[in-house]
Amino acid sequence: MRRPAARWRIGWGLAALLAACSPSSHPGPAAPAPLMPPPSQAPILAPAQGEIIGSGPVRVALILPLSGNTASVGRAMANGARLGMDHVAERGSQTIHLVLKDGGATTQSARAAAQQAVAEGARLILGPLTADAVAMAGAIAKPAGIPLIGFSSTASVATDGVYLLSVLPEAEVMRALGHARMAGRRAVAAILPDTPLGRVQAEVLRQAASELGLTVVGVEMFDSEDRARTAIERLAPAMRSGQIDTLYLPDRATAPSFGLLLDAARVPRDRLMLIGSAEWEGDAAILRQPYLAGALYPAIDPAGLAALAPRYRARFGSEPHQLATLAFSAVLLANSPGLSQSVPPYGNGLLAPGGFVGRDGSFRFHFDGRGEYGLVIRQVGPEGATTIEAARLGGLPLAALGGGTDAGIPPAAEYR
Repeated sequence: MRRPAARWRIGWGLAALLAACSPSSHPGPAAPAPLMPPPSQAPILAPAQGEIIGSGPVRVALILPLSGNTASVGRAMANGARLGMDHVAERGSQTIHLVLKDGGATTQSARAAAQQAVAEGARLILGPLTADAVAMAGAIAKPAGIPLIGFSSTASVATDGVYLLSVLPEAEVMRALGHARMAGRRAVAAILPDTPLGRVQAEVLRQAASELGLTVVGVEMFDSEDRARTAIERLAPAMRSGQIDTLYLPDRATAPSFGLLLDAARVPRDRLMLIGSAEWEGDAAILRQPYLAGALYPAIDPAGLAALAPRYRARFGSEPHQLATLAFSAVLLANSPGLSQSVPPYGNGLLAPGGFVGRDGSFRFHFDGRGEYGLVIRQVGPEGATTIEAARLGGLPLAALGGGTDAGIPPAAEYR
């Protein structure tokens, strides 16, 4: 990612703490950030409403949907946060206490939880989960000068001071096309669902391809079987002739059907690089479709969830939701002394260009609030998907900001 180094500073001690879950870490700066007064001099906080997790001096609110139709996800993420707090406590590095708040199923309840967190003296808000809830809570936190790190994957709700710790479509596409570019591919097409997400993917694809020097030969949208068949008919001649050497098929539900259509259209499989999305992970129908064998897709490194699972099962008696590791990583970040004890807490240190290391690997935030996860490249095979390229930060499309080279996002230079 592209960023003028002078615009970012990383607090001392950050990499060391976060590296506790990883064999490597990013170096800190030469000079430490100013620190908050010791606990004996810290201001007395008002009583907080919600479950208190941990005993560090700095208050951090965690807003999750503990009721409503996504409550099961919210509870799993809360459990991931509990394990994260246990992890830092075992290492004697707990600098915060969490106040767990129910963001409910409505934007109004998320707003109320954020108002409560600000009034109670939280110095950082983690969550909420959905885009509308993040936007509503961010509108409360930002004017109060409280950074918020939400878990939505909708980039439009990110802004300066309202960050997203999630896998954004921009990061997925940039990582996947970067891999294709390094493999010598030059011409890409896409078949996307005619939905809000599909339209975002189309825009991001064009931006990323332009920055990586790839030609977009065609982008087809579909919302029915007829339109899906038409998309294949339009693109098949160019795929058969080699004018299209890469096809982006991110939609998990329809990918097996497109495998059948591509096979029926006699598109040579050995000429075409098929690229899916992180949604493909663990889908049995994709693994069973012969034409999709060898297809690639970007994903969060599954090793992080696998490492967390035994402890999660032992404590909570169930399998962890995949988002539990996001909450775990957010808690590691919040406990970093270089952030929680700086003045003001959680300031520009969140924009460290080297990023941070969490339960799933590397991640970092951009000045516009968008987050980027280090993604692996996985390949579909007869025995399941395997990782063929380790996690790396691939960049975010600069054009998505509507800015030029001075917009502050560093290019994925390794792909050029």
